[in-house]
Amino acid sequence: MRFRIPTLVLITLLWIISWAIAPAALALTQIRLFDLSYHECTGDLAQGAVTSGGSAMPANCFIVTGKTENSSGKTVINADIYGRIYDANDEPTMQNRTRLGSIEEVPPGISTFELRISVPANQPTPLKLQQFKASGFTGKVRR
Repeated sequence: MRFRIPTLVLITLLWIISWAIAPAALALTQIRLFDLSYHECTGDLAQGAVTSGGSAMPANCFIVTGKTENSSGKTVINADIYGRIYDANDEPTMQNRTRLGSIEEVPPGISTFELRISVPANQPTPLKLQQFKASGFTGKVRR
């Protein structure tokens, strides 16, 4: 099959245009979390329970705070927070769960975050916050 010059030019032109109008690829952006600490909830936030298997157990409410470092240069939307939280006896407070919540928006550079967690009341403090990190996208992900 032989292509004529105009056909070859047209195909090449369409190929170049398809690259120019293609949407930007969204890559998962890693966010560093540091300077972590926590404190007990106050007021209405302090009320709550942990449910497991349909039964409710008394729970203590804590607010985890820290700083984020977004070095991507772009705002990250809805970044998932991952980490491990242990009690004073090195027992996990969130069984089989490392995703702890999310941060709605992480601007470029250094900023702060807060995360509410509920810990069963029978787990002793102080809590140990380990392996915290976050990741998200620089644009909305469509389904």
